[in-house]
Amino acid sequence: MRRLFASPLLIAIVLAPVGLDSRVGYEATGSPAVGHGGEQTVAIIVNQSNPVENYSFDELRKIFLGERSHWPNGRRITLVMLDSSQPERKAVLRDIYGMSEKDFNNHFIQGVFTGAVFVSPKTLGSCAEVRKFVFNVPGAIGYVRGSDVDPTVKVLRVDGHLPEDNDYRIKLTGRAGK
Repeated sequence: MRRLFASPLLIAIVLAPVGLDSRVGYEATGSPAVGHGGEQTVAIIVNQSNPVENYSFDELRKIFLGERSHWPNGRRITLVMLDSSQPERKAVLRDIYGMSEKDFNNHFIQGVFTGAVFVSPKTLGSCAEVRKFVFNVPGAIGYVRGSDVDPTVKVLRVDGHLPEDNDYRIKLTGRAGK
């Protein structure tokens, strides 16, 4: 009797027409990679143990500006950003901060100096590094391209919306509604 072993490539070829994504628990059509209208989105991610599911845009902005230092459960917030060469960072600066790179740097330099901001964000070089950091640090919050989300992290709703929703505000290209 001859045994058949399915290679990963064969499985991918067989499942591709069904519309399944290789990430566990995601369907290709419902992936946070692309919002309605075909726009790439930037997902806000937290550690899976974080009890927060949804934040208003204003609350999220306070966290990113360093104006909030703790989650509602008392855990310290650790903000992680991509380095300045990444398009996701440019989108976050535009859509969340409403700042240029220079204004962002000045905000944190001045904030740490005056004590208005407790700590500057940690900077990493890739979405994979951000995802790994958020997975390993329970109080971490960061962002990745919607297509880089996987089950190791939790995607926060912003004003009740996920990255694939029409009214999601953080987009990789263009101007998001404010």
